[in-house]
Amino acid sequence: MKPNILAIIPARGGSKGLPRKNVKELAGKPLIAWTIEAAKQSKYISRVILSSEDPEIIEVAQQYSCDVPFIRPIELAQDDTSTIDVIIHAIEQCKDFDYIVLLQPTSPLRTTEDIDDCIQKLIENKADFCVSVTETTKSPYWMYTMENDKMSPLLQQEQLITRRQELPIVYALNGAVYVAKTDALLAEKSFLTEHTIGYTMPQEKSFDIDTSIDFKICECLLVDRSGAC
Repeated sequence: MKPNILAIIPARGGSKGLPRKNVKELAGKPLIAWTIEAAKQSKYISRVILSSEDPEIIEVAQQYSCDVPFIRPIELAQDDTSTIDVIIHAIEQCKDFDYIVLLQPTSPLRTTEDIDDCIQKLIENKADFCVSVTETTKSPYWMYTMENDKMSPLLQQEQLITRRQELPIVYALNGAVYVAKTDALLAEKSFLTEHTIGYTMPQEKSFDIDTSIDFKICECLLVDRSGAC
């Protein structure tokens, strides 16, 4: 039997780094539209919903045929509101789904294929959680903290690695796709547990928009997909 899968797109109106970014036009359409369209083309996702308190975001999402079954309570749209609280609220409004997919609208370079491959990896591995990651170009083995201008290695090493080729491969969350069994997510209240597995995405699809520079980079890459940047 095909599992029942709910995709949740959380988008509040009060973004600080880049105001109104969720409805800002990116390569010909609102930023949030890229995520809605990718999710709606999934062969696994049963229903795509928006969680938002913002009338303009809701209107734009509906223009792109995204389901908006509820208006997010204002107390869940604050600067300090955790994403997991938003997701749990959405699950409580939309019951009886086997799996949950969190798709943040700030990852417009993520494709339907990435969504489906992440879901498929979770199912095939019989895992409770699967999240998208990318190989990082900034190794933590070469990172430092500073106090009064004095540098201290972030990671203690017996001998400093000086050649890039010898550095361990490390991965960073890219924020593009989070998948979980619903009951496991409600129990753990996190996608990141000791049982979480990773789905690797290339760096060129792993930009997460937080600033105007991120926005310009993503726009250039999206335009370049269909022509010349």
